Amino acid sequence: MRSTTLSTPPTPPRAADELAAMLVDARRRSLALMQDILEARDLGPRLTIVNPPLWELGHLGFFHDHFALRELYGLPDYRLADAERLFDSSSIAHDDRWSLPLPSREQTLDYLARVQRAMLERLPDGEASPAQSYVYQLTTLHEDMHGEAFLYTRQTLGDPAPDLGTPPHDVNAAPDHEPSAGALTGDVDIPGGRHRLGSDDSVAFRFDNEKPPMEVEIAPFSIARAPVTNAEFAAFVDDGGYTRRELWSEAGWRWRQQQQAQAPVYWRRDANGRWEARRFDRWLPLPLLQPVMNVSWYEAEAWCQWAGRRLPSEAEWEVAASREPSPDGAALAPGKRRFPWGDTPPDARLANLDGWRLATLDVAALPDGDSAFGCRQMLGNVWEWTASPFGPFPGFEPELYRDYSAPWFKEGRYVLRGGAWATRGRLIHNGYRNFFTPERQDILAGFRTCAP
Repeated sequence: MRSTTLSTPPTPPRAADELAAMLVDARRRSLALMQDILEARDLGPRLTIVNPPLWELGHLGFFHDHFALRELYGLPDYRLADAERLFDSSSIAHDDRWSLPLPSREQTLDYLARVQRAMLERLPDGEASPAQSYVYQLTTLHEDMHGEAFLYTRQTLGDPAPDLGTPPHDVNAAPDHEPSAGALTGDVDIPGGRHRLGSDDSVAFRFDNEKPPMEVEIAPFSIARAPVTNAEFAAFVDDGGYTRRELWSEAGWRWRQQQQAQAPVYWRRDANGRWEARRFDRWLPLPLLQPVMNVSWYEAEAWCQWAGRRLPSEAEWEVAASREPSPDGAALAPGKRRFPWGDTPPDARLANLDGWRLATLDVAALPDGDSAFGCRQMLGNVWEWTASPFGPFPGFEPELYRDYSAPWFKEGRYVLRGGAWATRGRLIHNGYRNFFTPERQDILAGFRTCAP
């Protein structure tokens, strides 16, 4: 076996069997999400917000192949002919992905299987090296991100809900399926103080845009205990929110006119005038006490203007999710939680993650996952838009996957925090930063607000 001397960021070594289990699990999920789509259509419709299914699957194999087999082990033998020319997202324009001479479904699946087998064979017994630990987590978490994209692509295209197999026991046992979990109103008051924004080396794996952590000063603020619900957003729609120019920024109003938007993208009224929402290929009554989802940053901004509220900065969001009050409640206590509820990893009792439920829950569900200040569902259910443009922290340096963050800093993207129901629990924590352009409605995003 080639020595693993690749220069990677300092990463705590992981048990090799843990890395192998993550790798296999991510692939099992990818195939569960994609198999029926690949059988129905290799490429699918040409849309700016989705990739061709066959191309996206091949890209997963290439990413593992490039960073693990080639960069870590120096093994080009497993590379598919022309893999870089076909599947490298950094060099292949989005619109060109439908016209490439892609291999067949069978060849693509064989490529993925060969690459994964080679990666598994090269893990040692016991503890993996720091370089292996970094690269295997990078490539697995990258596949997890695409798994979430596969799910919202199915929603975009109106495909049936996927069959993900049998959920783990904790999902079946979690007491959150009650439709009466309800609303959760009101704000919590959070004292100001110094905060270290981002992720330090206590986090098992950090992406480059989370570091180095930077010190910020936060003024006292009040933030909602829960995200905005469908009922609250419907009140804005019913009050003419999409036609009132004064509620929209100049860019937001331009977007609304171009889209001819009258309501969130997957809403419609039934014959009796009641709201319905499309969930994959089915129209269902709008779940009023679940968080609004599939809304753009522009729509969130307009709702805030209508309601006399504002979006939190990402620093405020992180403080609400990760900090604890001092004993007298007048200041922020030292220290920082990895997750809202503490430092134990997520499970189905704490957060709606990992995709098993295939939907959001009422905003009052999962009280055991509350932050120290009493904010609920800060991880899972829906991504939450913030007011902060996506940019680097001082001292930022791109890492092994150099195009993960740096190309997007000046593209007008906004930071989202917290993960959604489709986000994998091994990916998300209080410091994780997502980032999208403000017009995107297809992503699983809602929002939480602050008092002005």
